[in-house]
Parts: sequence; C-alpha cells; structure tokens
Amino acid sequence: MFAYLLEKLSVWFETAERRRREEYLAQSSDIVQLEKRIRSLETNGYTL
Repeated sequence: MFAYLLEKLSVWFETAERRRREEYLAQSSDIVQLEKRIRSLETNGYTL
C-alpha cells in the first residue's frame, strides 16, 4: 500500500513539474527565446 501511494505521489510531482516547464517555454515570444529557454533548462537540470 505504501509503495502504491509513493508511486502515485511521484507521478503527481512529475506531472506538475512537466506542466511548469511547458508553461515556462510557452511564454517565449519567438523561436530564438524558446531555444534559449530550452538550452537553459537543459543546462540547469530543468529547475526554474
């Protein structure tokens, strides 16, 4: 039961983090800014 709960919690956190990154990228005003943000996420380990 504990493992199941831990797994569900992990999935929930991963989904929230992915949504946060997608919102950050969606705020880009053009392709150049989008590429810079993608590079920034890749170099900084996907932390905002």
